[in-house]
Amino acid sequence: MMKKLFKLFIAAAAAIFIFVSFTACYVYKSMGKLPSASDISQFEKLPYYKEGHFVSPKTLERYPERRTGGKGGMARHLFRSPHAPKIELPKNFLTKESFPQTPENYAVYWLGHSSFILELDGVRFAFDPVLQNAAPVWFAARRYDKSPIKRKDLPRINYAVLTHDHYDHLEYRTIKYLKKSDTEFIVPLGVGAHLKSWGIPKERIYELGWGDSFNANGVIITAEKAVHYSGRKKKDRGKSLWASYIIKGKEKNIFVSGDTGYGDIFKEIGGKYGAFDLAFIEIDGWNPAWPNTHLFPQEVIQVMKDINASLLLPTHWAVFDLALHEWDESIKLVSELAEKEDIKLLTPVMGQKVTPEITQTGKWWLLNDKTKKED
Repeated sequence: MMKKLFKLFIAAAAAIFIFVSFTACYVYKSMGKLPSASDISQFEKLPYYKEGHFVSPKTLERYPERRTGGKGGMARHLFRSPHAPKIELPKNFLTKESFPQTPENYAVYWLGHSSFILELDGVRFAFDPVLQNAAPVWFAARRYDKSPIKRKDLPRINYAVLTHDHYDHLEYRTIKYLKKSDTEFIVPLGVGAHLKSWGIPKERIYELGWGDSFNANGVIITAEKAVHYSGRKKKDRGKSLWASYIIKGKEKNIFVSGDTGYGDIFKEIGGKYGAFDLAFIEIDGWNPAWPNTHLFPQEVIQVMKDINASLLLPTHWAVFDLALHEWDESIKLVSELAEKEDIKLLTPVMGQKVTPEITQTGKWWLLNDKTKKED
């Protein structure tokens, strides 16, 4: 009996060792790599790179006093969020057959959070394609529910555009999947180091600094400032750049905020590149403890005014609990403020194909309130 128990113990210990070793290797690999010394030598010539780090633009002076409260701790990301919706969120599930073989001139598929597919002038872009959790391990920073699309059902992506390297915007497994295709990657400075460490050929990676542009098959993409930071582990903060984007097509001018706090940069962007036909702006994850990281609801509306945009598609919500408010608090507040300010909203359910300026969408998040009342 003792021999059998000993063998079972050894087998269990070996299994645990293998699992822990595999997980550790996977986590280490998914963290990516830092820019090389030659990259850094180029960064040092930039005015927004100081003492080994990229620095955020100066924001308006009225924000520093709001640096109190809101400490949630990292441990909460190991459990299901108490702020999650009570029901499965509505969505349209997508397959390869959901997409035309030739990308359309103007269509959007929001996939939840900051992930979306944009078809513009026959070119297909995937922005921040994250289809699982916002962490390198399966049990942390979990989604409220599943993605509307699986990796194997992604259509041919001409360009994957990344705003920065945080886990809820840069997903190792999706990048590895896209490696098998001919997808090219448009990323902020320094983010290319992660991609190259995952096997993406450098010829397929285009790194942009603030103000740099790239011609993507006739669509001009320009990286611009954002009030945020970067890093996939604690010591990596600011080692790569983060960016907003201006997408200029033949007839449409589009703004993508990426993750950002508020600042006078938006008036600069509006004056330099506006007006915009459509703006993808992040609305969720705000907290007085980090005022220069994400936009507060009233600031979302102010950004729309600053950049002179006519249509708002909210992003960075309905998938992850990254702050300490209810999952639908942001969209409710933004929706109310937009109505007061006569700002048009485009709010598709996840996976819904929309033609901006034509498709009509509704307040689908209110289904959660109805369920609460019935309970």
